Amino acid sequence: MAKKVKKDNMEQDTVSAVVVDQPIVNTLEENYMPYAMSVIISRAIPEIDGFKPSHRKLLYTMYKMGLLNGNRTKSANVVGQTMKLNPHGDASIYETMVRLTRGNEALLHPFVDSKGSFGKQYSKMAYAASRYTEVKLDSICAEIFNGIDHDAVDMVDNYDNTLKEPSLLPTSFPNILVSPNTGIAVGMASSICSFNLSEICETAIMLINDPSCDFSTTLLAPDFSTGAQLLFNKSQISEVYETGKGNIRLRAKYNFQKSDNCIEITEIPYSTTSEAIMDKIEELVKAGKLKEISDARDETDINGLKIAIDLKRGHDPDKLMAKLFKLTPLEDNFSCNFNILIAGHPKTMGVREIIDEWHAWRSECIKREIYYDLEQKSAKLHLLKGLEKILLDIDKAIAIIRNTENERDVVPNLCDGFDIDVIQAEYIADIKLRNLNKEYILNRTAEISKLEDEIQDLEDTLKSSRKIDSIIIKQLKNVKNKYGIPRKTEIIYQDNIEYEPEINTVEDYPVFIVMTRDGYFKKISLQSLRGNDEQKLKDGDKIIYSSEISNTAELLFFTTDSNLYKAKLSEFDSIKASALGEYIPSKLSFEQDEKFAGFLAETNFKGSVLFVYANGKAVIVPADSYQTKLNRKKLVSAISSEAPIVSILRLEENQERDVLIKSNNKRIMLIKTSLIPQKLKRNSSGVQILKLRAGDYVESAVFAEDSADTNILKYRKTSVPSPGFIYNPIDVKENQIEM
Repeated sequence: MAKKVKKDNMEQDTVSAVVVDQPIVNTLEENYMPYAMSVIISRAIPEIDGFKPSHRKLLYTMYKMGLLNGNRTKSANVVGQTMKLNPHGDASIYETMVRLTRGNEALLHPFVDSKGSFGKQYSKMAYAASRYTEVKLDSICAEIFNGIDHDAVDMVDNYDNTLKEPSLLPTSFPNILVSPNTGIAVGMASSICSFNLSEICETAIMLINDPSCDFSTTLLAPDFSTGAQLLFNKSQISEVYETGKGNIRLRAKYNFQKSDNCIEITEIPYSTTSEAIMDKIEELVKAGKLKEISDARDETDINGLKIAIDLKRGHDPDKLMAKLFKLTPLEDNFSCNFNILIAGHPKTMGVREIIDEWHAWRSECIKREIYYDLEQKSAKLHLLKGLEKILLDIDKAIAIIRNTENERDVVPNLCDGFDIDVIQAEYIADIKLRNLNKEYILNRTAEISKLEDEIQDLEDTLKSSRKIDSIIIKQLKNVKNKYGIPRKTEIIYQDNIEYEPEINTVEDYPVFIVMTRDGYFKKISLQSLRGNDEQKLKDGDKIIYSSEISNTAELLFFTTDSNLYKAKLSEFDSIKASALGEYIPSKLSFEQDEKFAGFLAETNFKGSVLFVYANGKAVIVPADSYQTKLNRKKLVSAISSEAPIVSILRLEENQERDVLIKSNNKRIMLIKTSLIPQKLKRNSSGVQILKLRAGDYVESAVFAEDSADTNILKYRKTSVPSPGFIYNPIDVKENQIEM
């Protein structure tokens, strides 16, 4: 492809069009890539201090306006001043401020102390205009600006090079893990959940002292400003801690008012709103799926969130809530993606790595502060050393100044008279005449010894990483003691959760399903199937599964990345046999380059599943290993990743069947399923069944009665592993074609 550029010749009466070919690669490089990098680096992805540029510019402006210790000012004043650093318009600046305020309740530790209506995180309620609201910096901001006036961070030019602003804010605690952050850039995104400040400070101290320690005892789980309950799943939490990716399951808190027969919901998941919940409840009531409810109201007011649900008489509130948790956003996921800018480059990290990065960066901030103080004290000591020298003969100093005819010669004459440098001489020359007395000079020079000790201590600290760490730890303890608050999100361990039986809101009727090798799925009504059972397939595709089954069944789609995607059969629309069907990798949002590998349709999850792999191994896994109490759509490590999967065969309880296995080099064997071991672990690789030579692989595995072959009993093996027999292609049933 090429980009066409039209150039007009304004000097001619007629306009001649000149077409210049430009490779699209160059167009992307020159135009799109700078835009993409600008969005990633300058707008959407937070940095190690826990802020995006828009947050940082706003808070720094408020800091320079004296709003850390002063009185509140109108939000419009702050917005106007911030435009000197942030040129993206007053609306976006004010929207950024709203989220940082105490009134909005989006953060566990707000950075802006606010007065007025700023909306709510848990509601779509609009916030008041900036001319009506007032703001100042919250007290915790003293910790995010700690050392900024002592050269702790780099100061860079603003967009028009008229002002300086900090490249980062020198936060004295890992704010990146305390303040939640979400952002969508070009080709990437970031979603960071919040953690309790006290837990984060304790964890940071533990990791500074021992980088390899297990911090799960101090960092219990994420904590959200909207409270609610967190359904603790150790494997999910560990995945988030280790990789920075994963899902956190949250559910609402409620209480039952028996006198009014009313459920009151007072806390909801961070990722939803009261309006979204009410809309879903209303939709389900109209559809007749929540017949237990007589009325539902959003009673959110100045006192906080409250959703009231009136029950009809005779219904159990806990069973209704279990139903609502499954059908509405009252139970919801927070998707984690800890993507952070490190030295200008986006990087996805786990908690340990994030705290390590913050520790290294914070250590550098402390060193810069110490170096700044060292320079200031050294300069002062240098001046006092010069002052000390004139103490020996104050009269001489006065005489030199009095007898010097030209003002420009005062400093050189003092340098010659007392063997001091120009800086010291300038300092002495600027001393008021009334201070040229012994008492003043003695009082000033008495600081020399103290300054020398302080300078020595600063130099020793600069050379010692242990002393730097002790300063960081001391600051972390101070932050924890001063600003730490109890957890808002209650941790509920899933082992203690009583789940209600699956709520069947799906009509139960038989349908016919078809699954093809290339990943196309069809759900066909039996009425539509009658008289038209010829299935349309994509060229080169073939059917691997077809059966009549209940509409309430669960569908299990295994992939080449060893993952399992689950779906309800009822979620698929019925189509005709003449249609290709729905492409499963697209419908279920498979990962990039992830392909369909195998299929099961389940109605009861009883019995077991036989997996046969291309490397000649096989394993039997209990079917209930793939049954989930929560409505999970994806299971990772669902099958072995050692080799591609060849066949998935379903076994009923205590059932033994004959399986016929073939390889590409015409080896064949018939074995009983009792020879294959059963494993409890889903991703077990199993045991070797068919011995293979280098380059060979298993081609197929089917139940004996489903095979097109005859005389298969002569291929039976009573022990494994085995190289099998040489396959005789004559042993094929008449009028059947081998697939």
